[in-house]
Amino acid sequence: MPRTRHDTSQTTGRTARTGGRTTRRRMLRREVPSTVGLLADAGDFAAMRGYRSFTFGHHDDYGDYLRHVDGLLRSLAAQGIHTTVALFDPEEYAEFCREHGIDPDTAEARTRFTAELAGAGTVLPYTGQPVDELIPLLVDEAVRQATWEYATTLLAGVGSCADCGEDIGRASFTRASEALTRLVGGAGPGHHHLVCSVPAQEEQLVAVLHAEAAADRDGPPRIEGRESLDFVTVLAAGLALGGPGGLVLRSTTEGLGDRVHGWRLDRGRLVPLSAAAVFNAYCTDADTGDPVAPESGVEYCPGYEVDDPTPHH
Repeated sequence: MPRTRHDTSQTTGRTARTGGRTTRRRMLRREVPSTVGLLADAGDFAAMRGYRSFTFGHHDDYGDYLRHVDGLLRSLAAQGIHTTVALFDPEEYAEFCREHGIDPDTAEARTRFTAELAGAGTVLPYTGQPVDELIPLLVDEAVRQATWEYATTLLAGVGSCADCGEDIGRASFTRASEALTRLVGGAGPGHHHLVCSVPAQEEQLVAVLHAEAAADRDGPPRIEGRESLDFVTVLAAGLALGGPGGLVLRSTTEGLGDRVHGWRLDRGRLVPLSAAAVFNAYCTDADTGDPVAPESGVEYCPGYEVDDPTPHH
């Protein structure tokens, strides 16, 4: 009986085409960014365990969850996929599901919420750092964003000047920008750490800024970036509201001791403090009012004029 010769050309062709499609899909997958929702603490993790569809059960702990998230992030990075990490808040998630009429006890709902966070929530790029280092960074970013949004809302609600009709919020923002340039410029070369604190009705507004000023640079210092926008917005809110507040600038210059300057917000103006007032403010515990020993090698200096001496408003 003659043997039948099997023609493998068609099978080989199908295999090649299938393999080619799989390879292309993998390559395309690398061009699709990913977002991973991260629960910030054990309380948030416990809240999500109330959903039956959540991957982790009541026998799992928060540490186990973090280890699995860390492994997922590393796996995505190993595939060359750009990944961002979003702060996943269970309360916001539940509200999101109520507003959109979707069942929160599904993976699809969590995926949809995470996608929304990628566009408008608190996210940071994953660059290989351990997940327990990502959490405080995400929380700080969330606080920064909430502070900026609240300060912006305050500025928008101040209204216009009763005398000239000028928008007070916009004018205060311009003054704050100019004051920041004078603050850094007046401090001289070095690294400058600025903190502005403004009590508001709903919360304490606090903004922090790090700035560098080079000794060989001509003209005023350039202060750019998101950190400077946040700082100017908070300072502008303090100027516009006309209430109390404070600003501290600490400068570090190579070969010199650190220098600390201070200002207070008073009726819409940034007023320089005396050296004695700066010392008292810096060497007093804000919570208890008890004196704190001054730091060795730190010079407590008076503030200098940085604001318009005759603001219109």
